[in-house]
Amino acid sequence: MTTFDLNFAVDYFTLFDLPRAQSLDMERLEQRFRSIQSQVHPDKHAHAADADRRLAMQWATRVNEAFQTLKSPGKRARYLLQLLGHDAQIESNTAMPVEFLMSQMELREAVMAARSAADETALEEVRLHLLAEIKGEYERLAGLIDVSKDFSAAANAVRQLMFQEKLLNEIDDALEAVTA
Repeated sequence: MTTFDLNFAVDYFTLFDLPRAQSLDMERLEQRFRSIQSQVHPDKHAHAADADRRLAMQWATRVNEAFQTLKSPGKRARYLLQLLGHDAQIESNTAMPVEFLMSQMELREAVMAARSAADETALEEVRLHLLAEIKGEYERLAGLIDVSKDFSAAANAVRQLMFQEKLLNEIDDALEAVTA
């Protein structure tokens, strides 16, 4: 592997030959990932020179990181906003609408109660409700970024999604504890 036709400086969308958009053809992303990964996988370069093996490892890592970012709607939105020059202010802006915070508190309380009662059905109901909310937020986010170009509102939506995704992980942990 002495010559590599991939450019380390390109953004993740360019790497996979995809448009810079929140709405992506996930099948195309998967196909491009498999194609590039087959070129750069370290096993394919196991008998190459040390420098080439290191380069293959670096590329495999970069391709995996790019794929993980683009396949997740929340991570993709954060990355896309960054590319477009809009800071989502994840660390510095914790302001959220009161209604959203109240809804999140209610869901957290329901999760804690269901976990304490070892109520798998209640946890699953809260999980399904939250998944529906998150799906709606993903669709809203695509409209904000791709259609209306309202990057400020998209940044707010990204911060809210982070709360929701964290709660989803907590629900999954609670389900695992209840069913163990």
